[in-house]
Amino acid sequence: MLIKLAWRNLWRNKLRTSIIVGAMMFGLVGVIAMMGFMTGFVDSMVKNAIRWQTSHIQIQTEPFLRNPEIGELIPNGEVLTDKLKQLEGVESVSSRFIADGMIASARSNRGVRINGIDSKDESQITPLTQHITHGEWIDDNGRNPILVSERMAQRLTLRVGSKVVLTFTDVDGQVAGAAYRVKGIFKTPSSVLDDGNVFVRKEDLQKTANMSGVHEVALLLNDPNTLEQQQRRIDSLASEYGQQLKVRNWRQIQPILSTMMKSMDVSNQVILVIFVVAMMFGIINIMLMSVFERTQEFGVLMAVGMQKHKVFSLIILETSMLGMTGAVFGISCSALLINILNSTGISLASMSDGLGAYGIDTLLYPRVSLFEYQMIFLTVLVASVLAAVYPARQILKRRPVDAMAERN
Repeated sequence: MLIKLAWRNLWRNKLRTSIIVGAMMFGLVGVIAMMGFMTGFVDSMVKNAIRWQTSHIQIQTEPFLRNPEIGELIPNGEVLTDKLKQLEGVESVSSRFIADGMIASARSNRGVRINGIDSKDESQITPLTQHITHGEWIDDNGRNPILVSERMAQRLTLRVGSKVVLTFTDVDGQVAGAAYRVKGIFKTPSSVLDDGNVFVRKEDLQKTANMSGVHEVALLLNDPNTLEQQQRRIDSLASEYGQQLKVRNWRQIQPILSTMMKSMDVSNQVILVIFVVAMMFGIINIMLMSVFERTQEFGVLMAVGMQKHKVFSLIILETSMLGMTGAVFGISCSALLINILNSTGISLASMSDGLGAYGIDTLLYPRVSLFEYQMIFLTVLVASVLAAVYPARQILKRRPVDAMAERN
């Protein structure tokens, strides 16, 4: 009975109720869209960091992390790589031979990190093969092929087929170098990676350095949720190949990104709280007007024997229904908008240079989780109930005879 009466009372003034429901709806759409955009930014940064730089887990020696000298190799690194490939839950593994040196063309030279890779394994770790804009991915054919970025090609005036010279300091402190020929030019979402990295075959770089072995092993997992469990397993296996091996997950490699992910929940909650507080004041204002307009009615109800707690419950129900109606419409419209944008993406091509510094794609996909929708609905509902307390107390303070004598 109270529920039916509360719903009818809510829509006695259709214009006023529609205005507050519309305000709640558009406010929620704005808040949820902002939460989705912020989450999309962080998702893009994390996804690209894992795909292009950190993988899920990396293994290096502690001396190499402190000072990446070419002589700091992983003991029996190739054997360890084969063992890791056999682990359950590991999707792909790639070992790398790395040297910091110089790349020189006929026009200019530049400092770079030279990544010696296994072309087959690396194609399963990083999506470089899908980001070759000119030429081809390096394979077993040809002599000393090299991949450079579009930025590098522009600065050194290179094109597919151009000759470059790579030089670096070998393990004996002597300058080693060899000529390489550009086989492909790539472009990634990260301008930092593009500016400072080139890719060659691992065996070619090892031959130039007159060395064998690997400096780094990168792993991708089938299930990222098992990251810590898999890290412990891999750490236990790696300890058999050397006490100085360091097994790190992407959160340890990129602590800033990990912190941003944790702070994102707080940021979203702050945005939601600001909206809810503003909404509460609007609901209080609407309910005060509605209650004071019906002061005589409430006086009559209490005079004929309606208990005060039922009058209180009636006002609470009206406000709760108002909040639920606004929340349902707002969340439904927001979910529809987010799903559309998550399918089509939002183009940020005009800001590509700035976004590239943070490793963010120029096509952003907003995302809001089911838990966040549930949290928003519950928060709005609780806020609506709290907003009804003050108007309800104001009417219950009056005696029935005084309320019936009230003139609006």
